Amino acid sequence: MIPQTHALDSKQSWQIALSNAISDPKVLLNQLGLGEQLPAIDGDIIKQFPLRVPQSYINKMRYGDINDPLLRQVFPLIDEGFNAAHYVRDPVGDQLAISSPGILQKYHGRALLLTTGACAIHCRYCFRRHFPYGDSNPLASQWQTTLASLDDDPTINEVILSGGDPLSLTDNKLAALVNDLEQIPHIKRLRLHTRLPVVLPERIDQKLLEWISNTRLQVIMVIHANHANEIDQDVADVLDDLRTADCQLLNQSVLLKGINDDVTSLSTLSERLSDVNVLPYYLHLLDPVAGASHFDVADRLGIDLIEQLRTVLPGYLVPRLVREQQGKASKTIIA
Repeated sequence: MIPQTHALDSKQSWQIALSNAISDPKVLLNQLGLGEQLPAIDGDIIKQFPLRVPQSYINKMRYGDINDPLLRQVFPLIDEGFNAAHYVRDPVGDQLAISSPGILQKYHGRALLLTTGACAIHCRYCFRRHFPYGDSNPLASQWQTTLASLDDDPTINEVILSGGDPLSLTDNKLAALVNDLEQIPHIKRLRLHTRLPVVLPERIDQKLLEWISNTRLQVIMVIHANHANEIDQDVADVLDDLRTADCQLLNQSVLLKGINDDVTSLSTLSERLSDVNVLPYYLHLLDPVAGASHFDVADRLGIDLIEQLRTVLPGYLVPRLVREQQGKASKTIIA
């Protein structure tokens, strides 16, 4: 059992914090003193991918700033209603990669489990915003079939928990899931792709830390921060707790127009990640998902930004610029 740190018991229950997430664009704008300054998409369109943002994330937004980089990531702008060529509902071929209930297999040695469709925040550029999770959740009724599929393939040595966000599940469910995976001898590593330490730090509680510290699997957590302003002291504290639980921490970002598409924003993010002992990992070019074309950044600018970062940062703080392409055996390294 790991020692309790950073007054975890004093935190508001993460379930309560999640239930209080803001879902009304007008309420969000009013909290930030913006009134009617940002036009939202039509209500019927919003219902297909609703606004969802926890209060702890809103608290990091700049009051009265229509261009705040955190606000821009979550606010359903009218731009989402524009149809753009080549922006599709399944931009990286996830549905074609399903090999068994809830399992996506794209790369050798790794299997990705779609554990849930739920997430604490709805990022407007999400590449799975249209994904039919109801048809692909192995925990709902087909978990034993999923386990058998993993057990039958000795080439799989790493399981990736994704979603949605796997930390949207309760600790009891996660601990039971991981316990089942531990029984498969050829699985060595457990990777969690999660945004919750950044957007809902309340989620990193004692129970979560305990099952992470007690598993035989090597645990790697890939967090998702796009801007240095997302990493406040609360986030820094829970990341420290995760390291204490022997969790290796990496960060991946998405290159987003008007949010982090300049060398100052990206270098400041890498420096802030270094401050909290998280290694920059990937900087993704935008997946062309329907509704997100207004976030697109040209490949050439992305390459130029990486070249500039190499002149101002040590190499280990420069993320790899990548694109995910359907049918490829790995991420495509752009720069």
